[in-house]
Amino acid sequence: MWEFMTVTLAFLAVLIEAVLGYPDWLFRAIGHPVTWMGRLVHILDRTLNRVSMNDRERRAAGIMAILVLVVIAAGAALFLEYGLRRLPFGFAMTAILASSLIAQRSLFSHVQRVAQALEHDGVAGARQLVTHIVGRDTDALDEAGVARAAIESLAENFSDGVVAPVVWLTVGGLAGGAAYKAINTADSMIGHRTPRYAEFGWAAARLDDLVNLPASQDAWSALMRDAPRHRSPNAGYPEAAMAGALGLALAGPRAYGGVIVDDAIMGCGRREAKAADIRAALRLYQRADAMLIGLLASLALLLTVLG
Repeated sequence: MWEFMTVTLAFLAVLIEAVLGYPDWLFRAIGHPVTWMGRLVHILDRTLNRVSMNDRERRAAGIMAILVLVVIAAGAALFLEYGLRRLPFGFAMTAILASSLIAQRSLFSHVQRVAQALEHDGVAGARQLVTHIVGRDTDALDEAGVARAAIESLAENFSDGVVAPVVWLTVGGLAGGAAYKAINTADSMIGHRTPRYAEFGWAAARLDDLVNLPASQDAWSALMRDAPRHRSPNAGYPEAAMAGALGLALAGPRAYGGVIVDDAIMGCGRREAKAADIRAALRLYQRADAMLIGLLASLALLLTVLG
């Protein structure tokens, strides 16, 4: 049964990634699927996004770029998945490949390092570390700004880096997960409202919003009230929920490439976030991740009983 196989694949992939992550030695040796997709996005950007184009031509080129990217990523994954099925332990190898599309362990580690730096090294060290997980300008961030950035990244990337890949692995197997990761990678690289990418990255940004849709009382209240006002739907909901759960006010005006983006504030609590708030967000993240794993295990068991 296809549904049982994809649910089991997603469940095993989540467990493997939670325990092992993506080993540093492997990254140094061959890179990572996201870096491979990123190189392809860069090539498509350099080849198709020409200065001489008008807005309509740039949007059309961006649509072509995202189609090429998704077809190559999903096609390669589909080829690998069907090829591995014929080998001994092929399903386990497929699950190992699928685990590289999920980022629960690495996300926790990166955000935890920011909290540790704020506690032991001060704002300068934490500011340097937070640049690895956010796209905004960080040079002028104070302690509260660094803490909010880390918490916002944790919330958004739980959706982008954990829940959504798991959903698409469940729906479409390895190819579904790879297609989602390709779209998400393209959005992070070219889905910006800058002169170069406002039109060329339009398709990547809109498609990323679309594929992320499936993804305490104060948390629910903040989510329903504030999330629709966020410029990014897939970021608004997790950030609003996190803000409400922690009693914080997240998001708001931020600088990207020297340009101030006047985003809505999520939540109505404190703006003065600290390292302790990052720790609280990480505990909430762990509980949510455990619930996701439990849900996958329950669904796999249910399909086993029904099958």
